[in-house]
Amino acid sequence: MSSTIGPVSLKGGVREDALDTAQAGYPRALETPEREPELSASPVMTIQPRRWWAVLDLREVWMRRDLLYLLAWRDVKVRYKQTVLGAAWAVLQPLLTMVVFTLFFGKLARVPSDGIPYPIFAYAGLLPWTFFSNAVTNGGNSLVNNAALITKVYFPRMLIPGAAVCAGLVDFGIASLILIGLMAYYGVALSSGAAMVIPLAMLTTMLAVGVGMGMSALNVKYRDVRHAMPFAIQLWMFATPIIYPASLIPSKWRWLLWANPLSGLIEGFRAALFHRAFNWPALAVSTALAMVVLVGSAYVFRQMEREFADVI
Repeated sequence: MSSTIGPVSLKGGVREDALDTAQAGYPRALETPEREPELSASPVMTIQPRRWWAVLDLREVWMRRDLLYLLAWRDVKVRYKQTVLGAAWAVLQPLLTMVVFTLFFGKLARVPSDGIPYPIFAYAGLLPWTFFSNAVTNGGNSLVNNAALITKVYFPRMLIPGAAVCAGLVDFGIASLILIGLMAYYGVALSSGAAMVIPLAMLTTMLAVGVGMGMSALNVKYRDVRHAMPFAIQLWMFATPIIYPASLIPSKWRWLLWANPLSGLIEGFRAALFHRAFNWPALAVSTALAMVVLVGSAYVFRQMEREFADVI
């Protein structure tokens, strides 16, 4: 059926000239081959294995540093919640240990203390050691203790052992006040190198984070680590010059003592507080070992992290 309106003819409501043009152009569009895209001479994307330092992805940890503070503050509040003595426990542990060491090793065994009153000599070694041992223990158990959080929410898992270690810095600061009081009681003034305590505390924290992080990753897969840690830490204490000075070790065996990174750090604490010369080679070895432990543990942690939610 066709109708004409003016000079234009319609067929089924469609303009005849438009229909002829469409029918004439439709086969040509099918006959015209599509042009193939030109390939670039250089590759658009290159697939390469990730570098070992890219696995650490510390940028993500830094972006969520506020979460580190929240987790650390939570650990501090939980530790002293519903306790009678509260923060006094941060002082009692090194203080009572110092009293026992003074009675048995200072009075009875007559262990030398390099001319320093034995109570403050022992307390100056127990102060960083107590922080380190508690930080490693808490950090090693941190992932298992936060299993519900790990399986429900994603965030950098490194923050959990890191927060457990940083929470111990509160106890370290409180217990340091007792050392100042003991030095005043025994008439020992702070030396001009006392400012070195701050970088030494930072190095001790780095070492504790490295050891605690590695232990926490192993503890998720091998629950024997929880039982082995207290025994290993106890042995580590006797291998560190806390009860005795480093000068008590014969010089030919002293290199074994410096292979322990805590030895140089604790001797550095005493040198900073008691007007003694720093053993810079021992401090350099301790710093290098702390860095190696931290980076190595972070790499192992990242490699094992993908299995935490399934295994824990």
